[in-house]
Amino acid sequence: MEKYQKQIKPILFLAWPAIIQEAMNVVVSYVDTAMVGALGANASAAVGLTSTVCWLVTSIAIAFGVGILAVCAQAVGANNHEKVQRTGQQALFFTLIVGLTLTVICVAIAPYLPGWLNGAPAIRKDATTYFLIISIPLLFRCTVLILSSLLRGVSDMKTPMLISLYMNLINIVFNFFLIYPTRQIFGITVYGANMGVAGAAIATAISFVAGGVMMFVRYYRNPTFNFKKTGFHFYPAEFKECLSIGIPVVLERSVICLGQVTFSSLIAKLGVVRFAAHTIAIQAEQAFYIPGYGFQSAASTLVGNAIGQKSEHRVKEVTYLICAMTVLLMIICGGLLFVFAENLMGIFTPDPEVIRLGARVLRIVSVSEPFYGILIILEGTFNGMGDTKAPFVFSLITMWGIRVTGSFIMINLLNLGIEAVWVMMVIDNVSRCFLLARRFLKGGWKYRLNT
Repeated sequence: MEKYQKQIKPILFLAWPAIIQEAMNVVVSYVDTAMVGALGANASAAVGLTSTVCWLVTSIAIAFGVGILAVCAQAVGANNHEKVQRTGQQALFFTLIVGLTLTVICVAIAPYLPGWLNGAPAIRKDATTYFLIISIPLLFRCTVLILSSLLRGVSDMKTPMLISLYMNLINIVFNFFLIYPTRQIFGITVYGANMGVAGAAIATAISFVAGGVMMFVRYYRNPTFNFKKTGFHFYPAEFKECLSIGIPVVLERSVICLGQVTFSSLIAKLGVVRFAAHTIAIQAEQAFYIPGYGFQSAASTLVGNAIGQKSEHRVKEVTYLICAMTVLLMIICGGLLFVFAENLMGIFTPDPEVIRLGARVLRIVSVSEPFYGILIILEGTFNGMGDTKAPFVFSLITMWGIRVTGSFIMINLLNLGIEAVWVMMVIDNVSRCFLLARRFLKGGWKYRLNT
């Protein structure tokens, strides 16, 4: 028992800030969705229409952050302090390159994106406005995402958590004043800009800028990297190593997200009400992933350290233990999701039809929560060890071979509804879980111990 306590302690030390950060992000996401949802189904659909593309954009930044985290965590495990510092400096170059590139691309495509996604004509103007506004400060958003990964690579989980807290508070406060008109609350006149969907986007953009500035300041002052003494320099070896790990993750996230975009565009053809139910249900489900994504951060860092130490035993020990802890929590989460599906949907929308449809699909996905928990942890494990090519191939197979193709058949050939589409989503996740588990158990990753 004492042995397991010693093993669990470092996992919890790294996981709890990430769990709190994830929980805060979900709470704010809930508040954001509920605030916009109060404007009606069209507003929810307008914001939700481009949400998968927003996820793709942030996923690209996170993917490059994975490469930085893996290299940094492995250098920490090998006690190579000079490599840690050099990797830390490359993070700034990645931030500038990725942030500026994504900003230019997203601003350029904003006017055309809602049409490409088969959005209803009634929601295209708001969807364009929302996506354009949140695209302008993407450099600051990338600063938060990429530098957070770097800090997690040196086991600093608290800084990303605190900055996420500040960003979320800023977002909520500005939402409160920018979305709604001037109104009476408890007899007090409260100013409101009455900007609707545009107000929600501006609030988000302001939080991005504030978070990016705070993150850079904390990064620059971090004593581990000692930038005041060393300055910033380009080191090709470390840059290429981060890039070689990050590019397959970028491809994987792109495959998944482009699949999500196609998936959402198929659902958009079912009408505004069904698409709103899908969008809100996706949002509602996020809360039940909190344990998985919190422990994923711990898995990435600890497995990266173990690879740096050349310890196969430690890699397996950490992965098995975190998987077990996550499955237990995800079983509980899945049960709660099944029981309280209607209540959860009711938080975000007053529309009874949207609530009914959303609750049905949430119950469908609730049964797969333990499998999704294992999937999340194994993704973190492979990211931490830098074995990112095989997960990319698995994502390509399951997303496009199962989810997208299956959904196309369900909607266009069999004329089935949103429930059948969510069944395909569950099959996709469970299949990817088994493929990753098979690779881990067969030891296809062990080459990383010798690199």
